[in-house]
Amino acid sequence: MLHKFENKIQPQPTIAIERLQGNKLKQAVSSFKQRYTFASWVRENVEKRECCFFEKGVGPDACKCGYSKTDHVDEAIKPEDFTGESWDIHRHIRKVPTDAFGDISFGGLGKKTGKYVRVTTDTSSEILYQLLTDQWKLPPPNLLISVTGGAKNFYLRARLKTVFHRGLIKVAQTTGAWIVTGGTHTGVMKHVGQAVRDYALSSSKQGEIVAIGVATWGIIHNRDALVHPEGCFPAHYEMDIKDQGRLSCLDNNHTHFLLVDDGTQGHYGVEIELRSRLEKCIAGKRLGNKENSVTIPVVCVVLDGGPGTLNTIYNAMLNSTPCVILEGSGRIADVIAQVAGLPPSRVTIALIQQLMKKFFGKEYDRFPDLKIIEWTKKIQDIIRMSHLLTVFRISDDNEGDVDVAILQALLKASRTNESLGIDCWKRQLELAIAWNRVDIAETEIFTEESHWKSSDLHWAMFSALVGNKSQFVSLLLENGVSLRDFLQDEETLCELYKQLPSCFFLRRLAKRVHSSRRFRRQAIGIRSRAQSGETITMTHVSDTVRHLLGSFTKPLYPPSTTINQFNMSMEDSSSSLSKSQAGSQAALKEAVAEAPRDPGTDLFLWAIVQNNKELAEIAWEQCRDCMSAALAASKILKKLAEEGSDADEAVEMKELADHYEEHAIGVFSECHDSDEDRARKLLVHASPFWGRTTCLRLALEADDKSFVAQSGVQALLTQIWCGELSVDNPVWRVLLCMVFFPLIYTRFLVFRRDEVIQRETAKNEEIKTVEKVTGSTLRTNSRSLSDVICSDLASLRRQKPLKSWSKLVSLYSSPQVKFYGNIVSYFAFLFLYAVVLMIDFQDMPSPWELLLYVWLLSLVCEEVRQLFHDPDGFGIRKKSKIYINELWNILDVLSIILFIIGLAFRLTTVLFYAGKIILCIDFVVFSLRLMAIFTISKTLGPKIIIVKRMMMDMFFFMFLLSIWVVAYGVAKQGILIHNDNRLDWILRGAVYEPYLTIFGDFPSNVDYAQFDLDSCSMNATDPLKPKCPVLNESQTPAFPEWLTIIMLCVYLLFANILLLNLLIAIFNFTFQEVQDNTDRIWKFQRYELIKEYHSRPAAPPPFIIFSHLYIFIRRMVLCRPPVVCKEFKNELLASEEEELLSWEALMKDRYLQSTQQEQSQSMERRILDTAQKVTTIGDWLEREDEKSSDVILKRLARLEEQVVQSAKALQWIMDSLKSQGFAAKEPQSLTLTTTDESPDTYVSTSEKEDGFHVNARQFHYPGSKVTRFPVPDEKVPWEVGFSSYMPIYYASEDSEDHVDGSELAALDNYRNPEGRTGIKGRGTLSRLGPNLNLDLVLTRWQDSERSVMEYLAVWGESQGLLTLPGGPVQSADFLPVTLKRTLGKTLYEKLNEKVSEGIKVFEGYVDDCRNTDNAWVETTVFNIHLDRTSQLMVDINNMVVSGYGSLLWQEVSGKARLSSNQRESLRKVAKLHCRKF
Repeated sequence: MLHKFENKIQPQPTIAIERLQGNKLKQAVSSFKQRYTFASWVRENVEKRECCFFEKGVGPDACKCGYSKTDHVDEAIKPEDFTGESWDIHRHIRKVPTDAFGDISFGGLGKKTGKYVRVTTDTSSEILYQLLTDQWKLPPPNLLISVTGGAKNFYLRARLKTVFHRGLIKVAQTTGAWIVTGGTHTGVMKHVGQAVRDYALSSSKQGEIVAIGVATWGIIHNRDALVHPEGCFPAHYEMDIKDQGRLSCLDNNHTHFLLVDDGTQGHYGVEIELRSRLEKCIAGKRLGNKENSVTIPVVCVVLDGGPGTLNTIYNAMLNSTPCVILEGSGRIADVIAQVAGLPPSRVTIALIQQLMKKFFGKEYDRFPDLKIIEWTKKIQDIIRMSHLLTVFRISDDNEGDVDVAILQALLKASRTNESLGIDCWKRQLELAIAWNRVDIAETEIFTEESHWKSSDLHWAMFSALVGNKSQFVSLLLENGVSLRDFLQDEETLCELYKQLPSCFFLRRLAKRVHSSRRFRRQAIGIRSRAQSGETITMTHVSDTVRHLLGSFTKPLYPPSTTINQFNMSMEDSSSSLSKSQAGSQAALKEAVAEAPRDPGTDLFLWAIVQNNKELAEIAWEQCRDCMSAALAASKILKKLAEEGSDADEAVEMKELADHYEEHAIGVFSECHDSDEDRARKLLVHASPFWGRTTCLRLALEADDKSFVAQSGVQALLTQIWCGELSVDNPVWRVLLCMVFFPLIYTRFLVFRRDEVIQRETAKNEEIKTVEKVTGSTLRTNSRSLSDVICSDLASLRRQKPLKSWSKLVSLYSSPQVKFYGNIVSYFAFLFLYAVVLMIDFQDMPSPWELLLYVWLLSLVCEEVRQLFHDPDGFGIRKKSKIYINELWNILDVLSIILFIIGLAFRLTTVLFYAGKIILCIDFVVFSLRLMAIFTISKTLGPKIIIVKRMMMDMFFFMFLLSIWVVAYGVAKQGILIHNDNRLDWILRGAVYEPYLTIFGDFPSNVDYAQFDLDSCSMNATDPLKPKCPVLNESQTPAFPEWLTIIMLCVYLLFANILLLNLLIAIFNFTFQEVQDNTDRIWKFQRYELIKEYHSRPAAPPPFIIFSHLYIFIRRMVLCRPPVVCKEFKNELLASEEEELLSWEALMKDRYLQSTQQEQSQSMERRILDTAQKVTTIGDWLEREDEKSSDVILKRLARLEEQVVQSAKALQWIMDSLKSQGFAAKEPQSLTLTTTDESPDTYVSTSEKEDGFHVNARQFHYPGSKVTRFPVPDEKVPWEVGFSSYMPIYYASEDSEDHVDGSELAALDNYRNPEGRTGIKGRGTLSRLGPNLNLDLVLTRWQDSERSVMEYLAVWGESQGLLTLPGGPVQSADFLPVTLKRTLGKTLYEKLNEKVSEGIKVFEGYVDDCRNTDNAWVETTVFNIHLDRTSQLMVDINNMVVSGYGSLLWQEVSGKARLSSNQRESLRKVAKLHCRKF
């Protein structure tokens, strides 16, 4: 049995453990499925390479592939298929499914993990991109940073290292970039890894920097740990740097690795081609996966590096990839940095030799002369593409960082597209927004010279809003974006709501859209077909916001024309009063149609509902009715926090709500300090942008106690409280005038209108006095000033004094007087009530008692009136809720109900006395209600709030006390009394007597000495005496005296000393806690009392019943509308409202300015500024130290050079003196030159400067795999000796005109007039020597005013560029035959006839990329200007319209998308016609 019992009591821990194990099992199963899916995908799409033919190589047991014999498969040792063959990488390397993939775990501190896969050199770039994004779940990058440079470890100066690390990580972090490197733990890759590590250690953010290492599989040390046919999850990789030898370890700070395998081992650089293809593939992807977006930008960052790095830079720039060179990092980076600012002609072979020797040191001795020449040519081409080259110099005085240099390089590269007619600024701005780098946009895009149209930036504004780029929103607003134009179309605002991030409001909105659609279907009575998506309209937004603000507001947006008006909820529908639905709909549409829209308010609401503080702050500054907007935001946020389920988000919403309450307080304080009357008008004016409600109503609904507690708001409430009476009237005067009203005609009471008239009179007298003193010259100015000051006051206040009847009405209609009258009436009611209960309570009601009933009836009518009086349009449901939430109303209802019950009992004979008892108890409730008179008192009002809080504390204390009372009472009663069955005496002994004991009434039956047998009944037969305790044989108490006394002492110790002192402490704590807020709470609750008595009829009870009868007849019988009061809600005229809101906007600007000044002068801000200045000074000192050391080194090097030159000069002098009979020779040039250079070379070279052909010397000859011989600028002229020049011969076989072998002999007869090109033969040209070409520039005027000139262009789809009509010709007198296919036979013949009439714009040599040493292109450009009315023009226009030949008319401008040569020809045509180009 014991075992069974144990089994029964143990299941809960077992179930918990089983649940925990079950969750872990589910996670393990899910992880296993993901790994299995990933492994299957990898095996299907990714392969590796392995050697299938072992042939002994250099080392022992090593194959020519580099792997040992044991690393080969068995079939590769003795292959039957390759017997007798020699090893070939293309034939004996095969592809098989990869066996190295999964997660990689690095040992050591932190246990960093990453992902890796082994791929072949020809793996598709699309597969790799899919691997990175889909399988490894990397978000697509906004920028690709390719870091290249020295693969061996090199030294970086401490400051440069710090700047590089900080800048690289900052640009990757802010832009969401991918960093691509070689992936090994050496050289520049190691520095990148260290930068990623530093970020991971210092950053508290969750997002990681993506660092992708593309490394060669065959050079990785300890790679065997990565191999497993099913993948490694994870593979434990050990970084053994000491024993790596010629191999390299993977860097443990990279996050992803692509290990490129070509089947060999020990060969570096295998990954270069695949890395290049991958970067090119990523660069072709659209930014943000948008169809119309720009492509992902790529930038190359270079540190150190050798000849291989130079090739990487050169190829990258040929692919239009900008490069950032870090000066001071060493070797090739410093060589390029030294010559970056020079013209290409000054970058000579000698200069490159000198720099190579300086920065490469001993490594320079291994470089052959031909390589120096090649590198010189490449460096010249690199610096010629200056738009793609950026050199970051740490010694520069500009405070830029590496991240700024990288982003500026990308923007600088994108500007070159401007010459091709592309809107480059749009691309730059789109990139800056994607990177979220507002600093780059400020310095590079929105410059002082740029002028923007608002419509041109609307797309950027939308992108910045949706992407939550608040700084960009501010920048765009500062640079010309108009919110009114941006949000003019309602569809833009709808689209913004559709793009809301996931939030509670969006879920509510989606639910309302769904409910609205279902409601319409039910209303129509048919089931419409399901649509693809439910559209959000502004009607849905308006309904959802109205639910958050309250049903008393009007809809913020007009109903949609495509959907019917949908009731917000059952709560909202029940809130409407008894009106016809058609009438309410018509009134709603009319009200909404008249409501204006404010774009700032629309944007502010959109930001608030998603709890976006930054965007909301920007939008609030653009709001017109800013105070209403801030209070509405407070209400919306508190409502969202109340209804939301996310506790953390609710806290953020409440904090933001308090923030905007502070904004409202700040603006109102500024307004009240400037003009009290206007400030009060702002409080009660009906806001046209927030549902025709008021600031005061919004503050009350949002429970913004701090706002309502402001002195300005309280002054308004006091003014309403006093009515037409002055607020300065003492209370005793008011009370005296209530009794003897003729005193008001003796100026015993001051009326507000009299104060206004007196104030205006005094002001006018003061102005007149100033005019008399200053003279007549300033009279007009003084008058104008007074008009400005009093314009809005005089028009409203220049009224006559109140008449006698008006004064009397104003006196008794004042809420203050009504309150005092009701107090007197209530005291009279209580007095009458007490008299009836104590003196005149007869069987038949007396006249006084009947008067009491009438009096109570008037009170009941007043409560009913208060319940149904709804000037704010809350609706009966919300109004009832507000009524019940008020404590005094609860007491009113309770007292009335008790009175009705007591009256019903009193009128019966049987329950007559019970009815009187109920009426007596009801008198207590009526008396407690009298405390409400203290709520208006500034002294006693806050104390009532403290009493309420203490009553709640008392309730919880009594619960705690009752435990001790009952515990002691029951124990005492059980010990003393045996089986007493009288319930009343049981309760008396168990509860009542212990309770009295707390207050000192100690029981006498617990002590033998005080026991009296006559005070009790033995058998409980006497109902007036308690039962005696248990007695012994001697008739004395048998209970243990020592126990009852000890129990009493312990009870008193805890109850009297502990609990009562605890109650005192609780009261003290409550008082201290509430005391600071009671004044604020009292001021907030004061509004309801003032509003109650403002709407209350003037006559006090019981005479108020006549007022109720009048109201009933007016509303129900005569159906007249209620009287609208302007004290709590004032509808202003349009002009008056515009002036008021403009003044409020001015006050808001002052408030924001003062807030910024306070923040700038705060202690925290000063500490931050000081720290920043100290950091700046420290950086400046470090930079100055490095500058001084660099200057010293340069001066020492210059001094050393001068010493060498002096020594040579002295040696020459000595040699000259020793020689006899010979003239003095010219001193030899001390500049290092090549063997075939002479001093004359520099003269001829410097004279031509940049006049050499460039396109004709490109390394890669177009249309072939031929590479030109490098020809630096200085070696271009034929006159300059170039003994190393050995160009390759190339003649294309695709040409129609084939030339036999005699062409080689004829090469010497044709020589390029502009110099060497690096290739001989005719290339792809049709013949040796000049190849004639003709370009035709057909121009016309776009209109009769001749404002715009256009030219005819042909769209070339293959190149994606426009070209001029033209082609190769035999003679410049006829059009090219190839144009017949483009223009058509008829048009071709007509134009051919007009060639002779054309103007020859240019004729001569063209720098064409097809040119060779023996063949070149010479072009003739003709301009034919056509008349707009000619038949030829009609024919051309017909062909342009038909689209035949892809002909287009384009404007003649510098943005023409033509090649450089043809754009130059177009420029000459524009100059010919005197047009700006």
